[in-house]
Amino acid sequence: MKVIWTELARSQLKEACQYYKEVVSAKVAASIRSKIYERTGKLSRHPEIGQRENNPLVAAIGYRYLVSGNYKIVYRIISEQKTVLIAAVFDTRQNPDDLQV
Repeated sequence: MKVIWTELARSQLKEACQYYKEVVSAKVAASIRSKIYERTGKLSRHPEIGQRENNPLVAAIGYRYLVSGNYKIVYRIISEQKTVLIAAVFDTRQNPDDLQV
């Protein structure tokens, strides 16, 4: 399957990495980004490895998620297009009601 990132997910990842780059270090930001890309890379071969999302904002749409550090990577499988759509990179320390996809 092909893994595609939405603009929102790219933006969220970029913001998180920028924050860590400014507050901690560029090395930490690069490590976070690398780990998230590593996790999402596995979805092309194993799209169902993530748990089903239970957040009522997106559960009915069939979203799943993976966790990498403090980040929840929310995605859904579009079988007819043989695609995995990465919809959001959500900091789990935030209010779950703030999840956007």
